[in-house]
Amino acid sequence: MIFREYFRLAIRNIRARTLRSWLTVLGIIVGVFLVSGLFSLSEGMKEAVMRELRMMGGDIIMVMPGDMGDMITMLIGGMELSDSDLRAIERTRGVDVTLPFTWKAEMVRYEDESKNILISGLPVQEGGSILRDDMGWTTVEGEWISTGRREILVGNLVPIEILPGLRTGDRVFIKGRPYDVSGVLRSVGNQQDDSMIIMDLDEFYSVTGVRDGAQAAMVKIGPGEDPHDVSQALRDNLEDTRKRRGDEDSPGFSVITSDAAYDMVSNVVGIIQIVVVGLASIAIIVGAIGIMNTMYTSVYERTKEIGILKAVGAKRRDIVSVFLLEAGMIGLAGGMGGLVLGLGSVQLVELYAQFHPMFYFEAYISISLIFFSLVFAILVGCLSGFLPALRAANLNPVDSLRSE
Repeated sequence: MIFREYFRLAIRNIRARTLRSWLTVLGIIVGVFLVSGLFSLSEGMKEAVMRELRMMGGDIIMVMPGDMGDMITMLIGGMELSDSDLRAIERTRGVDVTLPFTWKAEMVRYEDESKNILISGLPVQEGGSILRDDMGWTTVEGEWISTGRREILVGNLVPIEILPGLRTGDRVFIKGRPYDVSGVLRSVGNQQDDSMIIMDLDEFYSVTGVRDGAQAAMVKIGPGEDPHDVSQALRDNLEDTRKRRGDEDSPGFSVITSDAAYDMVSNVVGIIQIVVVGLASIAIIVGAIGIMNTMYTSVYERTKEIGILKAVGAKRRDIVSVFLLEAGMIGLAGGMGGLVLGLGSVQLVELYAQFHPMFYFEAYISISLIFFSLVFAILVGCLSGFLPALRAANLNPVDSLRSE
């Protein structure tokens, strides 16, 4: 028997049990869908975040109060860097520029509409070039704000979703004070930043009533300085500052270099992918059991056919090959269906993200992912059909011919 005959027999047998075959394929489809779709989604999100981190550059360090191990408390716990903390950062060896970041939600009125919007204050004169050149905070319309003027920059989503119709040159009112919109920032990749209004730090203090401190600080290190050495010096200086003012029990600090951010993102995505593999494994095991059950049933129903094949000279390896090919084709069909659903779903997510820019996202689709998914599905099918194939090959031809 040649391969073409094996293939013809496998196709005929699958067609003879169309409903059962498709139900068997369904389990593999679900498993491959989870593997290909969620893996592509997680890799796409990882690449989007990495692209933003690469834009930040290796000479930028972020300093925030609190422990990175307790992210929720750090972000919403109301912790701040005090003025003494900011001065300690500024005098750290290797630090070139320190940019305090602070924010507060205020009511903003545009024409007849008022919305509560997060307002961020930052030192424009010292940090404008850093934010434009190192962080990619460029405008798609208008210009950057100038010091000494009542001007604001608005995030990309503000004139689209929050204050529809807002344009460069329009005037808004914050706590009764008029501010002119100098420009609209390009999308920076997340909904919070794209929904924010930015103004000079002195003007922020004046309009919000905040007097000192900051929720975070961005540090640009000097040329030739080692980010690891500077980050360690920052930690030491901040801890010494808190000890001197008697705040030993206060939460610590998180000093995040670009390399540390890369590692954190990679670890989070790695955990997500492990969970994805675990969920997909359950579906694949169920699908594999379905294939095995289908193939055992097929052996039972085709006992007489197997006896005839052996009677006309088919060897054990021929019988095994026919059943393995049939199981592999079921796995391949499931793999192709899962790939179409998985990668198609990721493309829909990418399309949604383009019209609702909560984050930058591009679907991660590679030849290696497609090849792995298909080969994996075929292997699952063949392994699941191996024992039934052996049973078919070991049937006694005389007993098989007597069966009904």
